[in-house]
Formats: sequence, C-alpha cells, structure tokens
Amino acid sequence: MDIKYNQLLRFTTAGSVDDGKSTLIGRLLYDSKSIFEDQLSAIENTSKQKGIDGVDLALFTDGLKDEREQGITIDVAYRYFTTPKRKFIIADTPGHIEYTRNMVTGASTANAAIILIDARNGVIEQTKRHAYIASLLQIPHILVCVNKMDLVDYDEETFNEIVRQFEEFSSKLYIRDVRYIPISALDGDNVVNRSENMDWYEDSPLLHALETIHISSDINKIDMRFAVQTVIRPQLEGFIDYRGYAGRLQSGILRVGDEIAVLPSGFSSKVKSINAGEKELEEAFAPMSIAVTLEDDIDISRGDMIVKKNNQPETSQEFDVMLCWLNRSSARPRTKYTIMHTSNEKKAMIKDIVYKMDINKFERDTEDKELHMNDIARVTLRTTHRLMIDEYRDNRNTGSVILIDDSTKETVAAGMII
Repeated sequence: MDIKYNQLLRFTTAGSVDDGKSTLIGRLLYDSKSIFEDQLSAIENTSKQKGIDGVDLALFTDGLKDEREQGITIDVAYRYFTTPKRKFIIADTPGHIEYTRNMVTGASTANAAIILIDARNGVIEQTKRHAYIASLLQIPHILVCVNKMDLVDYDEETFNEIVRQFEEFSSKLYIRDVRYIPISALDGDNVVNRSENMDWYEDSPLLHALETIHISSDINKIDMRFAVQTVIRPQLEGFIDYRGYAGRLQSGILRVGDEIAVLPSGFSSKVKSINAGEKELEEAFAPMSIAVTLEDDIDISRGDMIVKKNNQPETSQEFDVMLCWLNRSSARPRTKYTIMHTSNEKKAMIKDIVYKMDINKFERDTEDKELHMNDIARVTLRTTHRLMIDEYRDNRNTGSVILIDDSTKETVAAGMII
C-alpha cells in the first residue's frame, strides 16, 4: 500500500463514560514517546498526589479542572503527536448524551473514529449512538477498540461476540471501513505494541493501523470545487495587470488550460495560471491553497465558486440538511441566521423541521417541531441567495454549513446537506 509519509491524520475518540478514552490516548502518547519531559514530570507528580502508583495516563487529556475532579471528559480536548510515518491530531470527545454537540464538533473534520467498547459490557446504547453519529458525519474509517480485555482474561470468544454485535447493528448504517482491535489501554496491549496476552489476534496494533490507513482517496478527486476567498490585486511593478483569485481547493484537481465556469454568474473561461505562494504550478489538487488567474476578465468576488464547465454543483436557495443544534437557546422559527458555506456568507432561515432523530431509539419524530441543544433533525433551509452545494456524502467541504446567530454571533448549528 502506498503510504504518504508525514501525512496528517485527524481522528476522534468516542465511547461511554469510563470506557477508557483518555487512558487510551494517554497510552498512545506515552508509548510512542510523544510526551515532553516537563509535562510527564507534572503528570507523575499529580498521579502521586492522587495516590496512584505510576502514571495516570488519563491526565494527559483531561485538562479541565472539572474533568480532573470527576475523572471524566466534558469538552473536546485536542492533542497532537507525530511518529516517523504520520502526524496526528486527536479530538478526545465526551461520552455523555448531553455532549452530543461536542462529538459532532470533534468528528466533523476527522478521517477516522476510534469507538471504544468495554469488553465487559459489549455493544450498549451509547456505542450505537456514537456509531450513528460517525455514520451521519461520513467518517471514512472506523476503528472499534474493544478495551479492558485484561478484565475478561483476554478471551477471544468475548471479543468475537462484540464484533458480531457491532456488525449486526452497523450493517444498517453507511459505514465504509470498519476494523476491530482487542486492547487494554491501561496495560498497553495492542495499542502501540503487539500484545503477548492475545496471540490469537493476528492483525496490527492500533498505532500501526492509524499509521497505515489509506486516506488519500478519502478526498473527492472528481468534482473540482474552488471557493474564492479573496481577489489578489498587487499593483506592484511586474504585476500591474495581475488579478488572481485565492482560496482553497475544496475537492478535485485543477490544471492550467481547464475550461471552467464561475458560479453563480455562470460565465466561463480557461485557467491561465496557478500559483502556490511563489511557485507556478501546472496542476493543483485538494486541499491545496492556491491563487488562480483566468484568460478572461470576469467579475469574481469572495463567495463565488470556480468549477469545471462540465461538472457543476447544484445551485439552490432551498435545500434539506441534517442539522445538529449546538446552542443552549432553542431555534426560533422564521428567524434569520447567517449561514456560512465554504467562503460564502448569506442569510438563511429554518423553513421547516421535517423530523427529529431520536438517537436513543433511532426513530424519526415528525411531531416535535422544536430544536434544543444536542438535537439532530432533518430541516429545510431557505437562503436569501443561491448557494453552490453538493451532498455531504459526496463532498464533506461543499456539503456542510453552519448557522450563526446575528445577535450573539454564536455558532448555533452545524448541518450536512442531503
């Protein structure tokens, strides 16, 4: 398999309370030698004060005072570490149902999700909830880690039964790649190093799986979408006539000479040049940040989108999204919010709540028309101007939106276009 070294992998962790998420991340950081000496010394001292022999691995991620007092994670804790093969960003998300919004936030940009299951309890309601959210967010790779195998005597049958339970449930979800790993985060079995206690498990430990997951193909390489963030007019000697359109390539590949269309105006042209910093390129691919010049002088501004002439997104003022409500204040009907989509910023309102998801029973509630914090619902949005949209399952960048309350400037909701 072709692995790109030093490639960045973002992954999130999810699991019920006390399943060992923070301990697992602490073990990953500790065994991969990604802890600074002063940080390790501070954690060792704190562990001694708590009367714990050795190092309390969970303290590497439970950074908030309330978390340390309760021994749980109540916010999204981001941690960074590097191995010779890959760079990682970890989003350690809380397990409680009242922190659904935190999991959605942490998982929204993840390439992979680690779902922890306590080997003693098997697949529980919380496991199903987290798997459903991972499916909803179209996280490409799921690593199901059956933790605390030391407490069930490293029994292979217990592990196989949990795999069967998860597969039975997940077959109803849209999950592409699932892997199962029996671990003991506390003792380090199958986390960074292979376990001597589970010789019946023949696949790789967790870190090796994270280092070798193929994520290059997770980005949509077919549908070229370039959202313009700003127009560059240097007005300097040698660049008097330069007019470049700068932004990040959301998906696809763009080459010099490509026939393009500018949306929403619909005007067409050809790519004259592509620059990444001072380098001039013949082609660029997602997620590169570039500046593009065109052969024709077209009125283009922030929020416009450059696409291939024969491959265009839908332009619409009304569309459905799966919306997760993030704010403590409930949604107000017919209220205008600011909607942000790629580099576009327009006004929008919730026209209709089609149904709410009961993520405990996985049923649709068509009667309840109120959105409260942590609710997930299918809603119809109406915008003041047309947006250039794709389905979230096809393109996570052009298929996602956020809503902002104009009075408080708080982000109140995140949505996935369906």
